Amino acid sequence: MKPIPEDTGSFLKIRTANPQMLYVDKTAYLHRLVTSGRSCVFLARPRRFGKSLMITTLKEIFNGRKDLFEGLAIAKTDYDWKKHPVLHFNFGFAAAATNYEQFEGMLNDEIERVLGEVGCEFDPMRAPGSNFARAIDALAAKAMRGEGELPVILVDEYDDPVAKVLHDVPFAEKVRALLATFYGQLKDRTEKYRFLMITGVSKFTKMSIFSTLSNLIDISFDDDYAMMLGYTEAELDEYFSDRMHLQAEKMGLSYDAYRAELRRLYNGYRFWKLEGENVYNPVSINLDLAKAGPEFEYYWSKTGRASTLMNMLKRGDLLAIDPERVTAVSDDDFDVSDLDNLRAVPMLYQTGYLTIQSYRDGLFSLCVPDDEVRRDLSKLMTGLIADKDTAWAVRLGNQLRIGEWDNFFRGLKSLYAGAPYGSTEETVHEASFARNLQFLLAGQGFRMEPERTTSDGRIDLVADHPCGTYIFELKVDRPAAIAMDQATAKAYAEPYLAPDKPVWLVGLSFERDTRRFVEGVVRRG
Repeated sequence: MKPIPEDTGSFLKIRTANPQMLYVDKTAYLHRLVTSGRSCVFLARPRRFGKSLMITTLKEIFNGRKDLFEGLAIAKTDYDWKKHPVLHFNFGFAAAATNYEQFEGMLNDEIERVLGEVGCEFDPMRAPGSNFARAIDALAAKAMRGEGELPVILVDEYDDPVAKVLHDVPFAEKVRALLATFYGQLKDRTEKYRFLMITGVSKFTKMSIFSTLSNLIDISFDDDYAMMLGYTEAELDEYFSDRMHLQAEKMGLSYDAYRAELRRLYNGYRFWKLEGENVYNPVSINLDLAKAGPEFEYYWSKTGRASTLMNMLKRGDLLAIDPERVTAVSDDDFDVSDLDNLRAVPMLYQTGYLTIQSYRDGLFSLCVPDDEVRRDLSKLMTGLIADKDTAWAVRLGNQLRIGEWDNFFRGLKSLYAGAPYGSTEETVHEASFARNLQFLLAGQGFRMEPERTTSDGRIDLVADHPCGTYIFELKVDRPAAIAMDQATAKAYAEPYLAPDKPVWLVGLSFERDTRRFVEGVVRRG
């Protein structure tokens, strides 16, 4: 089995390593892209989704390195393998900049590095955009003289410089203005480069690439490229079968049960409107199967939560939405333009916490993609609701698991007391309160099943864990005993009874006017 790359986005490194590392072949998509006739392309995907690997693969295609692609799909086509000078920028360096002057210096360093790779001069006395423009002009002039091919421009993480400083809007605006002069050099030079591709997490519509490049094609929702990043079920079968069987054996699961769990944790991202297939988060799959350990791990927050973006959202705006049911979202709603007033839905989508659930008549419905992301988002939302740290939520989850009911109910009072007063919903009903409870428990590893329909009613919330199943029935302005009577009379526990796993019926009572938790009762199912 080839080693799985865990910490690199370099196609060159993957293909030249000894032994050569595993590469999931996406070059059929890239061949389609570079021969499509499109010369300016933009693609947005969540963080840690393989954008850098895609960009470095394109770099080697345009470098004419056919030798690196032996056995891959593009090598079986009639691609011409012409060598182009490639201007490859990666703006991930912006994370280290603490002020505007430092960012400007780092930008100049990046431009000098890139120009040096293609043999172009860098003048430290010139502005960044001027050096960029001179390089394009010089390379295009050489191509016109028959001394080479037109340049290719690849820009990775184009939005990082702005995204990393959103906590300081004046700083962010100055960065955006400087980058506008940089990207503005592309406006009147489209005939001077063979291909331009720009990637990022967010679509900042006021960044000059969107206002000046009228021919920039956004393929973020293009069905033809929906599976260009991420892994499909067929790709897991082709490239990871041995490791998946090994891990299933270590976990003591049948292979079908194992695949179902893998899918629940890591699969669910959809980037298509009308036709396509949902994909797995590639980094989570790589990290999990590289270890192939006896249990699944949660990599979403470990690989760098998008805290800078999320911290800029207003608490009330986040708590006003149900991330499992976001409806009537238009194309324009995904755009980010006003840095002073970031909106929750586009930020949740562009940071990967939401994905497309369905598309119809020009409108999207969104949802949380998988349980790995759901767990991390639930932790984030619980912290916002209760205004408490993660350790507090962990303790509350432990109290439920071990049956410390008095402490658990006291914790719920604290949870709901910390929630913002009032509601954006016209009617405050059981589901309004269940949502906060769902965030708490999902963040602590419980598998959630809200509004479960039975033959004799509808359960408000089922929380499942290896240590037990917890069936919650909630009432507003009515005693918890009524909730318990309903759960008992309608035999809510029966579908979950098992000899080796306890089932608990939990009745909760809330007060509509204050939105406070009043009391709880519990009974073994």
